[in-house]
Amino acid sequence: MIQRPIKLTFDHRIVFTHGAFEASNLTLRDLIAEAAELDGRAKVLVVLENGLLAGNPKLEAAIQRYFDRHREAIDLVSSPMVLTGGEACKNDWSLVETLWKAIEFHGICRHSFVIAIGGGAFVDLVGFASATAHRGIRLIRMPTTTLSQGDGGVGVKNGVNFFGKKNWIGTFSVPFAVVNDLDFLKSLPERACRDGLIEAIKVSLLRDRPFFEYLESKAEALRRLETEPLERAIRRSAELHVDHIATSGDPFEFGSARPLDFGHWVAHKLEQLSRFAVTHGEAVAIGMAVDLLYSMRTGLLDRPTGERILSLIEGVGFRLWSDFLDRPDEVSGKPVILAGLEEFREHLGGRLTITLIPEIGRKMEVHEMDEAQVLGALDDLRARVTSGIVAFAETPATI
Repeated sequence: MIQRPIKLTFDHRIVFTHGAFEASNLTLRDLIAEAAELDGRAKVLVVLENGLLAGNPKLEAAIQRYFDRHREAIDLVSSPMVLTGGEACKNDWSLVETLWKAIEFHGICRHSFVIAIGGGAFVDLVGFASATAHRGIRLIRMPTTTLSQGDGGVGVKNGVNFFGKKNWIGTFSVPFAVVNDLDFLKSLPERACRDGLIEAIKVSLLRDRPFFEYLESKAEALRRLETEPLERAIRRSAELHVDHIATSGDPFEFGSARPLDFGHWVAHKLEQLSRFAVTHGEAVAIGMAVDLLYSMRTGLLDRPTGERILSLIEGVGFRLWSDFLDRPDEVSGKPVILAGLEEFREHLGGRLTITLIPEIGRKMEVHEMDEAQVLGALDDLRARVTSGIVAFAETPATI
């Protein structure tokens, strides 16, 4: 047997900015020009999510002006390519083929760049097409939602849905850079803007108690989606997610543990059952609540701390229930949400590994979940919401 170690090192660049396509903002220009070979002029294909245009009607023209202004360093090969976004785009294989055809037609090579501008699902789609064309084209992600700027868009995974399962096809690929333009958050609907807060709370529970305490102190302002605390929450969330990827020792997830997927075994199944009518952030909030209540029932988490965490999740505006949690399996009569455990295990590979929170700022893994206690946690959650513990009032976003 011939055996040699192969070690790879990647630089994962994440830049926060405002007005990325203003002519005076050199962030994109410099990122591309510094990496370009020979004459310093690289081909760039920009792919834009169509839903952005409603809130940013001048975006296409701004992108064109930006590249015209900096044409000495960067070569925009065509007008921005506009494609369907949202979670539905990951169910449409024809969009992957459309991207491959554009990459081939414009002569985009491994020394060129694809810039993906959109929400997390859209960036996943474009990232998958880029990672598989020519075995990998340099990708610059420009996530445009709180959820993607603070979590998914700064990660190293991409993928599309298949067989009715989330991210069944995908790759691990470190993007060349992530550019988070915080100005995109100004055009988000309130529901979408709130979504990213749950990933900030999640990662604070896993890694950073002081960050949790900051979020707790700003809960009312975050519920109102005020600019300063929201931007600070998204920045710190992104930093903590990337810190985990860089320091966990398993950036490409060869093991069975997925700490960043705390609450996600319920969330992924809930999204599927609702056909994504429940957003990812809402589903993660509910999934975290189920796992927190499970931990409280089994003695892994003390009740005052559990209530404190649940109060923060509710306090920033999440409703911790969906009637899809009660949908029965046609054969067993049990809630079909329980199937999420086995589907999560299949997605991880190996044995079931679920991350739970024994205290704020610390995580632990378990390899089995007591079904009776899971059902009890669902009962506790239903009772919590129907008892009227938390009342919600819609408030306008102030970002």
